[in-house]
Parts: sequence; structure tokens; C-alpha cells
Amino acid sequence: MSKSKDVELYEEMCRVVGKVVLEMRDLGQEPKHIVIAGVVRTMLANQRIKRSELTQAAMEEVIRALGYEA
Repeated sequence: MSKSKDVELYEEMCRVVGKVVLEMRDLGQEPKHIVIAGVVRTMLANQRIKRSELTQAAMEEVIRALGYEA
């Protein structure tokens, strides 16, 4: 993976996690890593929503970075 692809993936990972954390905050939930990983895993499992390859890869990397299997 090229340097620009790494940066692009990292920025998308940050966007995904940020969105989840902000939505959890709005719902009054504490954004613990296990809960974030579970939310991202659930989002990823929803095949009705079409996501770019970058977003899908970022979501999988977020789950792995939090210590779980995608």
C-alpha cells in the first residue's frame, strides 16, 4: 500500500470512529472500545448499505485496531 493510500485509509478510519463516538454520545452511551468495535461490526454486517472499498477496509481496520476480528 502506498503512503498516500495509508494516509487515506487512516483518515477514513478516523472518520468512521468519530462518527460512531459522536452518535454514541448523542444517545447517552459511553464510547468504550468494545462497544465501538461492536457498532462498527454491526454496521459492516449490514449489506444493504453500499460502501466504498476504502470505507469497508477502514471499518475492518478499526475493528482489528480495537483488538477484535472483523
